[in-house]
This record gives sequence, structure tokens and C-alpha cells, in this order.
Amino acid sequence: MRQQRRYSRKTQGFSLMELLIVITIIGVLLAVAIPNMTGASDEGKRVAAASAIKNLETTLTLYQAQNSALPSTEQGLKALVTKPSGEPIPRNWQGPYIKGAKDIPVDPWGREYRYASPGAKSGGDYDVFSLGKDGKESDDDIGNWQR
Repeated sequence: MRQQRRYSRKTQGFSLMELLIVITIIGVLLAVAIPNMTGASDEGKRVAAASAIKNLETTLTLYQAQNSALPSTEQGLKALVTKPSGEPIPRNWQGPYIKGAKDIPVDPWGREYRYASPGAKSGGDYDVFSLGKDGKESDDDIGNWQR
């Protein structure tokens, strides 16, 4: 004969109080974790933009070495993708200098990188930068003047 197990009231499941405590703990953990994750996403985008700017610097150095001049502000980064027609005319353009690109690259926020020659912020020959999260020239810009 099979023996039937008898369960006491306490072993049948969790009490309402225990469930409320667990839900509260999960809520607190989510309240702490979610803001930290969004901050990590923003920081990841900043790092990606800084890396792309370094790549653009390398590409501009190659462009300058082959053409004896940097693109003008008017020619912009487009000169790395299609041969510019304005001054300074590139004498030995061997592009596109950005493989697979048909247009100016975009930053992690979906906007084109900016270029100015001569550079105002970097104190060098040119500025290459992203307007950052807010899309306006401000303190959150990421550029080749930052090391």
C-alpha cells in the first residue's frame, strides 16, 4: 500500500510576505542596475567615436602624404571617399581612402564626423570630431584634441 504524504500548510508554497520581499529585492536590484547599464552604453559610444577619430587621423595622414596637402574644410572628409575638385587639388589621389565607404562615416549617434582645416581646437593642422550625444558643439564633443 502506498503511503500518502501529508503536507502541512507551511510546506505548500511561499507566503504572500515572502513573495513581496523577493519582488522588492528584485526591484531594488533593477533600480540600481539599469542606470549603470545606460551609462555603460554612453561610454561605449564615446570610446567607439574616439577610436574612429584615430582611424580618420591615420587616413588623413596617408591622404596628406600622397597629395602633399590635407583636404580643405570645404572639401571635408568627403575627400577621403571621392576625389575632390576644389583647391587644393589632390595631385596623386589614390582613394577611396576609407575602404568600402561610399559616403562620410557616421558617429555612434548617427551623425557625420566633422572636419576643419586648419584646426581651431587641436592647435594642429586639422580638427576631426563628433558632436557627441547632444548633437551640438559643446563640452561633450569628442575630437582629436583629446588624448
